[in-house]
Amino acid sequence: MTKKILFYDDDSEILSLCLIILSKTNYIIETRVFCDDIIEDVRSIGPDLIIMDLWIPKIGGEKAITLLKQNDETKHIPILLFSANADLPSISKKLNADGYIEKPFAIAEFTKTINSMFKSEHSQE
Repeated sequence: MTKKILFYDDDSEILSLCLIILSKTNYIIETRVFCDDIIEDVRSIGPDLIIMDLWIPKIGGEKAITLLKQNDETKHIPILLFSANADLPSISKKLNADGYIEKPFAIAEFTKTINSMFKSEHSQE
């Protein structure tokens, strides 16, 4: 089954770059530049993974992740933080995110981190 990724970043150029990198995968990628309707986005798309920038307009990445982790319908969906914030490891831990990707990123590490989210899912089955 093809996995869906919902990718939030306020920088459309970063989203375009990430789409190019991920175009060689079998993932279905949906992108958003804001997250004011985060729960509705997740309900309508049904992602297997969410990648969230911390500096996203309207409610911000931290608030969006908190809403997702507190919602019974969405709390099971893995979330990767995606940011240039120097405190990314501690923010990730504080928010119970499932991992993070630091900007700027190496392409190999970027794809490896995303792929590992789905590999760990299989090892738990």
